Amino acid sequence: MVNTLETGGSERQFAVLAEHLAPSRFDVHLGCVHRRGEMADHLGEIPEFPLGGSLYGFQSLRARLDLSRHLRKHQIQVAHGFDFYVNLTMIPAARLARVPIVIGSHRQLGDLMTPAQFRAQATAFRWCDAVVCNSKAGGDRLAADGIAREKLFVIGNALPAAAFETAAPALPPSRSPRVTMVARMNADYKNHAGFLRIAAEVNKRMPDAEFVLAGDGPMRAEIEQQASALGLSSRVVFLGDRRDIPAILASTDVAVLTSVSEGLSNVIIEAFAANLPVVAYDVGGNSELVDNAGQRGALIPAGNESEFAKAVIRLLSDPNLRAHQGSVARQFAEQNFSLARVLGQYEDLYVSLLDEKRQRRRKA
Repeated sequence: MVNTLETGGSERQFAVLAEHLAPSRFDVHLGCVHRRGEMADHLGEIPEFPLGGSLYGFQSLRARLDLSRHLRKHQIQVAHGFDFYVNLTMIPAARLARVPIVIGSHRQLGDLMTPAQFRAQATAFRWCDAVVCNSKAGGDRLAADGIAREKLFVIGNALPAAAFETAAPALPPSRSPRVTMVARMNADYKNHAGFLRIAAEVNKRMPDAEFVLAGDGPMRAEIEQQASALGLSSRVVFLGDRRDIPAILASTDVAVLTSVSEGLSNVIIEAFAANLPVVAYDVGGNSELVDNAGQRGALIPAGNESEFAKAVIRLLSDPNLRAHQGSVARQFAEQNFSLARVLGQYEDLYVSLLDEKRQRRRKA
């Protein structure tokens, strides 16, 4: 179950699992809180359990009761929630329905939640049989808050096979070096303002460089104004929301991510699959992807925009370095984040938890 069917990282991972879990082993049922978003078109009809704008109101209680009846009706054996609102909705509903295995998800660090939200989710996690974290950093944060280590399982994000295929460039050929960031324009922590300040620094040394922003959202007008104020209007390309990210990355020389908070970034992994080195800040799970040894790009101390710009310039100035790091990055992504590998980890988790529960019941 997932909150919405939009195109965020958690939603995309939900869709990947929904579409690819082995039908010979699993009968998959889907659910959501809000049936909205672009992915609704290809995932079909999904039951909706709306909370009515509050996790604690009458509508929220009714949604949990409806969900509990739904789980019992379909004899669900494994209930897996994929994000914050679903954790607080599905976990109690699944316990009420006596679902054998209940799994929550922690797909960020927790620093974007209020303290009250983090405590509420941690309480729900204590009712779970397992919590899937997509980064070790996320798991460490929960363990520090008292969630038992044996409940925590780190499973990275899956990339579909198409992400590793050679894509035709979506942007016209250019002699200008291109720097691209893929990020929704809906939150300050994505730090588009920082991206633009770094772009301005790079532009001083490399005035022909082109900066590409793929993504859209309510902050776009503000970001466009910031680009103009920095004198970058002619050097920054706003692509808006795109579904052809591999083709965008195929048009790129260096990928960057200036977020100040990350769990495990789909954007970085997608860039790796496209043979691109990545420059990113050392926050959250980024260090689990972009290595400190500099073999897959550059990991920069958070907030150090000067060093970030220098790393981008270094890569743009050295095609051989870009090619080497991009090749190493792709190999790393293939080994760790292929769809087959991640699906296998989820399938093994579901089956092993069920087997353990059945063995305990037989011994009781």
